[in-house]
Amino acid sequence: MKILIVCNNSAGLERFRGKLIQSLIEKEHDIVLVIPKSEKDTEIQAQRRIKTLGCKLIQVPMERRGMNPVKDISLFLAYRKHIEEQKPDYVITYTIKPNIYAGLECRLKKIPYVANITGLGTAFQKSGVLKKIVTVMYKFSLGRAKVIFFENKENRNSMVDMGIVDEKHTHVLHGAGVDLCHFKYENYPQNDSEIRFLFIGRVMKEKGIHELFTAMKMLQNDKEKCCLHIVGSFEEDYSKEIEQYQKEGWLNYHGVQNDVRPFISNSHCVVLPSWHEGMANTNLEGAATGRPLITSNIAGCKEAVIKNVSGFLCESQNAESLYKKMKDFIALPYEYRRKMGQEGRKWMEETFDKEKVVEETITIMGV
Repeated sequence: MKILIVCNNSAGLERFRGKLIQSLIEKEHDIVLVIPKSEKDTEIQAQRRIKTLGCKLIQVPMERRGMNPVKDISLFLAYRKHIEEQKPDYVITYTIKPNIYAGLECRLKKIPYVANITGLGTAFQKSGVLKKIVTVMYKFSLGRAKVIFFENKENRNSMVDMGIVDEKHTHVLHGAGVDLCHFKYENYPQNDSEIRFLFIGRVMKEKGIHELFTAMKMLQNDKEKCCLHIVGSFEEDYSKEIEQYQKEGWLNYHGVQNDVRPFISNSHCVVLPSWHEGMANTNLEGAATGRPLITSNIAGCKEAVIKNVSGFLCESQNAESLYKKMKDFIALPYEYRRKMGQEGRKWMEETFDKEKVVEETITIMGV
């Protein structure tokens, strides 16, 4: 069977769906990937590694964020062209634009397809014209999907309540799962004099970066011995703030890293105060490594935490709430923090094992 996979990010596809692709290839399916053109080193390197798995790669021009009618029509036509040329037996799409535009073409061509809702995104966070447009487009594009995968129940329920999808055609997975062999348990750092918090993700407002900076400044004013490490790219320009905080001595910015494991291992706690998520993979990776989490009490984040056992939950978009949880964490005895990390690892083994998620995904797709 020829399977076409359409996504908006090569590095993310490799990191979070690589095991699924490998499993499909092992089942002797021909895999063709439709990915965005990119000049970023991380994307180019990811594309090279994906290709070694035995996949064919097709690149298309794409803007991940925003809705430009001219460029989005061009994207739809590009998807149409490649779907007509490849004649796939089955199509898998990830994220909003591939879900809508590739999904629309699959519906028109009556090609079996599944869509993956990896989060509702900015368009659904506020009422307005954009939300109405996306709702209509999603409703039509997903109308003939064999199954629509979600990463948390609240996202699924929201789309069902809005009349976009029929619940009987949906399935909720435990996100993309986490590779427990790749993200092995690492011994908790020795009781150092300074607590190292770690943020992994795109540096942008909706990941809670402003709240995180505010909370850290409050902790510095309290003379708490702690610092913040950031791993990830700039989605929005926070370069001046980061430069200033590095000069002040409490922030370390590491940019994009191909391997986040050393940074997780070196940290005492992984922090993600995001506004919205499908399923925050960085939370899963941090917990799998044995690090406590402090994350938002929202769908897509809270599932990774056993509240007050493997981590703390803070209110989203609330710097004061985040500050209090980080301060509470600093005050914990070393052995309690270490135990939290161990409990997080157990929770990942029980619930988020990628091998089980991949097997479940393939079973539901029926391929």
